Amino acid sequence: MAGAEGDDSLYPIAVLIDELRNEDVQLRLNSIKKLSTIALALGVERTRTELLPFLTDTIYDEDEVLLALAEQLGNFTMLVGGPEYVHCLLPPLESLATVEETVVRDKAVESLRKISQEHSPVDLEVHFEPLVKRLASGDWFTSRTSACGLFSVCYPRVSSTVKAEIRQYFRTLCSDDTPMVRRAAASKLGEFAKVLELDYVKSDIIPLFTALASDEQDSVRLLAVEACVSIATLLPQEDLEGLVMPTLRQAAEDKSWRVRYMVADKFSELQKAVGPEITKNDLVPAFQSLLKDCEAEVRAAAANKVKEFCENLPEDSRENIIMNHVLPCVKELVSDTNQHVKSALASVIMGLSTILGKDNTVEHLLPLFLAQLKDECPEVRLNIISNLDCVNEVIGIRQLSQSLLPAIVELAEDAKWRVRLAIIEYMPLLAGQLGVEFFDEKLNSLCMAWLVDHVYAIREAATCNLMKLVEKFGAEWAQNTIVPKVLGMANDPNYLHRMTTLFCINALCEACGEEITTKHMLPIVLKMSNDQVANVRFNVAKCLQKIGPVVDSNSLQTEVKPVLEKLATDQDMDVKYFAQEAISVLALA
Repeated sequence: MAGAEGDDSLYPIAVLIDELRNEDVQLRLNSIKKLSTIALALGVERTRTELLPFLTDTIYDEDEVLLALAEQLGNFTMLVGGPEYVHCLLPPLESLATVEETVVRDKAVESLRKISQEHSPVDLEVHFEPLVKRLASGDWFTSRTSACGLFSVCYPRVSSTVKAEIRQYFRTLCSDDTPMVRRAAASKLGEFAKVLELDYVKSDIIPLFTALASDEQDSVRLLAVEACVSIATLLPQEDLEGLVMPTLRQAAEDKSWRVRYMVADKFSELQKAVGPEITKNDLVPAFQSLLKDCEAEVRAAAANKVKEFCENLPEDSRENIIMNHVLPCVKELVSDTNQHVKSALASVIMGLSTILGKDNTVEHLLPLFLAQLKDECPEVRLNIISNLDCVNEVIGIRQLSQSLLPAIVELAEDAKWRVRLAIIEYMPLLAGQLGVEFFDEKLNSLCMAWLVDHVYAIREAATCNLMKLVEKFGAEWAQNTIVPKVLGMANDPNYLHRMTTLFCINALCEACGEEITTKHMLPIVLKMSNDQVANVRFNVAKCLQKIGPVVDSNSLQTEVKPVLEKLATDQDMDVKYFAQEAISVLALA
């Protein structure tokens, strides 16, 4: 027995070893995910002396298992005895940082960055920094790419001699023969620059930035553009023109569209980093050429930044720059051949009205909004409609209704049903922006017309739209404007329109409340139970089931119950079925 007890302490590691060697990947994965439990059972010493060496030796598994292991080890500090022993976690993580699968390496680097913070400055130099050097000078590109992510975490906490070595290693990796390594170095350039002393930013980082920004691989050059934002924020204003701007100008005109795209995508951040003077002299022309780029993706990325760019312009020259330099390009983009470009522009163009003010909006922007409202691409139209409120704030409802409303009405009656559907879906938004009086005067009749549209999807959306309008404007408004018109359709010769009445009642009963439902809607539904068309009758049963919980209990027993009982004996199978279901759900049996 005593022997068995002694074996108990070995049991967890034995199970782990068995499971880690199991052919079933899922079992191996489960075992890795339970590592912390196993480490707790073993205690800190055995975790250090048995578990970690075992794990280090078994790093030749499926990527999924290795990924889980890399993640687990990042949270292992306390399980090996705290910060004093954290360096014990480095060997397995170092191995994981050299594997072929990128996601595993990235996770290993993430865990190494995490545990680097738990090393004392001495341990960092004795254990962590040599690991970084080994990775940086590894034979395989995989280890060298991983090293790029570790320089910035150890640099601030080591001696000046070691700092010099780290800078040298980073320089070497920036000119590595393998594009993947240069790419990794370029992606960490901005991060590394942030931890360097300013003198070294100028002497080391700027030459590296210039070299990477003119690398033969566009994937490296575009990452250098990303680093440009960080570097520009670190340098004093007077150094920017000489050290950063020539490279940035070159990137904005790069032969690869992906590099130009990155410049366009980061434009607002670059603008904030370089300040107003350089923006006026350098970035305005660069922005113009990006808006006119031959590649649609670049134009779309630049179009997306139009509002932000204009907002961040220096106040004294903002209007002048927009009117003379930005707006002419924007006018061209409104009729661009690519729908992504037009859509990107439509999502931000309305925001220009608050920047330019009422007169400029009416004179210059409204014609553009109108053109976009009539665009054949639905996304463009919807981006305009969904941003109407900011124009409304600037020019007022009267001006808006005179100019844009006819276009909206035209779309609401468009021959293509998908266009009509798109407008319906935006009607509650429009109603909220324009107010109840304006809505009743201009748009109410449209909403009612959709209820008798020949396309079912439109009738269905129109019903849903009414419910949202009632939620917005209230039950009293519904009783005065919507309900009478809906109930009037109950006598329509077309059975589809009669059914729409029932669908509307289903949608409106809760929003309208007990009184309106019992007093006005219920009598109509009960009367329709005698309809000649079976489809209408079974929808009456479904409707009664829906409004049952809303009407008062007296009406439920005296009016609803007899009608449902009558429908439950109907000759039509469907009518019978839905009537019986309603009786059961409403507990009227």
